[in-house]
Amino acid sequence: MDHNGLYRAISEKRSFLCIGLDSELEKLPLSLHKAKDRVLEFNKRIIDSTHKYAVAYKANTAFYESMGSKGWLTLESTLGYIRTNYPGMMVIADAKRGDIGNTSKMYARAFFETMDFDAVTVAPYMGEDSVAPFLEYPGKWVILLVLTSNRGADDFQYHNEDGLMLYERVLTLSRKWGTLNNLMYVVGATRADMLKDIRKIVPEHFLLVPGVGAQGGSLGDVVKYGFTGKCGLLVNSSRGIIFADSSDNFDRIAGEKAAEIQKEMETHLAAHKIF
Repeated sequence: MDHNGLYRAISEKRSFLCIGLDSELEKLPLSLHKAKDRVLEFNKRIIDSTHKYAVAYKANTAFYESMGSKGWLTLESTLGYIRTNYPGMMVIADAKRGDIGNTSKMYARAFFETMDFDAVTVAPYMGEDSVAPFLEYPGKWVILLVLTSNRGADDFQYHNEDGLMLYERVLTLSRKWGTLNNLMYVVGATRADMLKDIRKIVPEHFLLVPGVGAQGGSLGDVVKYGFTGKCGLLVNSSRGIIFADSSDNFDRIAGEKAAEIQKEMETHLAAHKIF
């Protein structure tokens, strides 16, 4: 899926919602206690109830890695379930990888060949040669961490040298590494006011924006500062959707929450004449 393909998906669903499958074992509904693979069953029901409203799913690999080898199998099975039942859906591995060249090559192989994800989040700290192996895969996306929503982001990302903040330097250099069709950026929703400055550097690239919902980010602010003529946003919500309810009706409630967000997104898309 390239830049135009993602825009078409957004146009068809009138949505730029990405749902995070941060399926924390301890938070799963008690009604799933008899399931052979509780996380997989949870994911399936969440996906079935929300797929109409989303253009992407994002699996935070830490929640699966924490379960050992079984967790990796659950992650692969979740990806396979989406591929089989909802072909064309974008699936992101939120893995935050990035290392010296040969190690990054193996990470890229793991997520793009072995597991066939559409995109993977990558940390740019080690520079271009740590990112390049991920960019070698046609039809796949690298999503670089640029400006995150955690409190510790202030420690490094806002470091100012010669009038250029570190996150701005990352954007300025990295935009030359890839294209609009294989490179997007992570920008936290709680930093929405910074999107105006980010758009001066990368005016057309897609941005993956976590932090709307449970983390307190405002969709309206994200849209105000981040929209492009082709939307240019994937806004992620995880806990606010998947853990909106802990009863046996958790999947229905998740679907309702996703539908609410989609409706709000449709309103913004129409107001900005995106289509």
